[in-house]
Amino acid sequence: MEYIVEKIGMSRTITVPSKPVTLLRVLDAKVCEVNENGAIVAYNSGKKMNKSIEGQQKKYSLSSEFNRFVTLEVANTEAGDLDLTPLAEAKVLKSSFTTKGRGFSGAMKRWNFSGGPASHGHRFGRRTGSIGNAEWPGRVMKGRKMPGQYGNTQNSVKNEIVSYDAENKIIAVLGSVSGANGSLGRVKVAK
Repeated sequence: MEYIVEKIGMSRTITVPSKPVTLLRVLDAKVCEVNENGAIVAYNSGKKMNKSIEGQQKKYSLSSEFNRFVTLEVANTEAGDLDLTPLAEAKVLKSSFTTKGRGFSGAMKRWNFSGGPASHGHRFGRRTGSIGNAEWPGRVMKGRKMPGQYGNTQNSVKNEIVSYDAENKIIAVLGSVSGANGSLGRVKVAK
């Protein structure tokens, strides 16, 4: 079963020893239509509105707050509110979020290179260093670690569930989850 969640942030348990946890809030969602290959689910995300969204809202008779549509694997057999009961028995979640984007980054930040000496007349600094070979093969090999776009990619990780608050729809998972606080992602019940 899949759910759309918002990352609240990180905290820790009050046990001894304490464990780091990430807090995720399950968004309110409506199941619009159930097919054999998934269900169309509507949820709230920002203020974006256009004619295609309005048409979908009219088709499924939804209120204006539900302005995003996605196909998910759900426990529901018919349209209505999203069924959250599988989360109560779940032990492990697979979380998929977009990592923080860091733009065009140098090799030291992107690949954790150490850089050159900073003193005694060196001009190496934070550069990548030598990238090519001698006369053969006479080209830069594919897959070389070089500066470039870093972050802003989809990342999935499995986390053990520490606790689930059904009233407030908040899940506490062990360890960290990619992405900035307040970002939206998907979680899937893995076990």
